[in-house]
Amino acid sequence: MDDQALERAKARIADAAAGRVAPAQLEAVLSRSRNQIEALAQATAELEGALPEQIGSAVRDGLRAEVLPVARHIAEIRGLLNQAIRRLERIEGDLLAERHARIDDLTLLVDLVSSGWRGVDSRLERIERAQDSAQLHLRAG
Repeated sequence: MDDQALERAKARIADAAAGRVAPAQLEAVLSRSRNQIEALAQATAELEGALPEQIGSAVRDGLRAEVLPVARHIAEIRGLLNQAIRRLERIEGDLLAERHARIDDLTLLVDLVSSGWRGVDSRLERIERAQDSAQLHLRAG
């Protein structure tokens, strides 16, 4: 083998060994990593337990804050609609009573007019009889 190739191989091995971490350092890093992973797992477990409860509470609070005013508005609108319905029913009742009163007035007027015409008719009949009897007297006498 060539001395230069051997020197290059030794240099590469030395460079690789120089960049390598000592086993004690590696164990220390692994131990810290395990401890941090365990802490992360514990924090994750705590979040998994508390997060749904916190989210549920936040959703309830948000709904309470947003839906309660809407419910009040709906109740107010319902009250106003009920009031409008009552007013419309009262107006409808008033119109119906007014219509019946006008029909009664019209019935009375028709009765008065027909009664008046019957009176005129009977007067005309008496006048015609009187005239016929007067003509009979004139012809007879």
